[in-house]
Amino acid sequence: MEKIILNKVAEITVLFWIMKIIATTLGETLGDYIAQTLALGYTWGILITLIFFVVVLVIQLYAKKYIPLYFWLVIIATTTLGTEISDFMDRSLGLGYTYGSLILFTGLLAILLIWYSNYKNLQVYPIIEKKKELFFWTAVLFSNSLGTAFGDYLGDVAGLSYLQGALITASIIAVVILLHYFTKLNQIFLFWIAFVFTRPFGATFGDFLTKPRDNGGMDLGTLPASLISIVLISILIYISHKKHHQKMMKESL
Repeated sequence: MEKIILNKVAEITVLFWIMKIIATTLGETLGDYIAQTLALGYTWGILITLIFFVVVLVIQLYAKKYIPLYFWLVIIATTTLGTEISDFMDRSLGLGYTYGSLILFTGLLAILLIWYSNYKNLQVYPIIEKKKELFFWTAVLFSNSLGTAFGDYLGDVAGLSYLQGALITASIIAVVILLHYFTKLNQIFLFWIAFVFTRPFGATFGDFLTKPRDNGGMDLGTLPASLISIVLISILIYISHKKHHQKMMKESL
């Protein structure tokens, strides 16, 4: 009972994955809005989104229990910051999405290895201890940055359309779901694969919504697409709050 009350992260359910995909779409469109539409560039984009990430992360870390709004604000912050980091590595540093993806993949592996060396597991639910939560959020930031870089790799390097990229990443996610239900593969391993690949799925879908029609997009613009995603994620956060409150009420009886 105590662990459930003190848990700091969302339970991994179907609602979790739906919210994760919408949050990644928002991160892509909002990141592009800051750096490209507002023409602030990727350096300022990183600074702005980093400040937002630090503020909401501190609020999340010092909360005594899981609060859906805080948790999902940090997820959104990591997806937005991840967009800026990936684009900065590619366009400002000139590393390209191939090398950028490899660097971020190495960083993610390093964090997971350090996490495992400290706790002998990579369990993502429940998380109670603040040090372990920091490992979790660092891994989330690396995975969302990696997912962004990989999604852009599919479009800019592999030459796929936004819909083709989304279909490929959706197929990978579908395979992971089948492996989850019909095999005995390590569930935490499958979680991180799904977590990484929901990011390029959301990112390529975000690009599909915002990019010009000549490039295979719908040309909605970054601001309208971001507002749509904000409305959707706000509704789902409200639903998540209600479901979490109902669960806590039942368990307190």
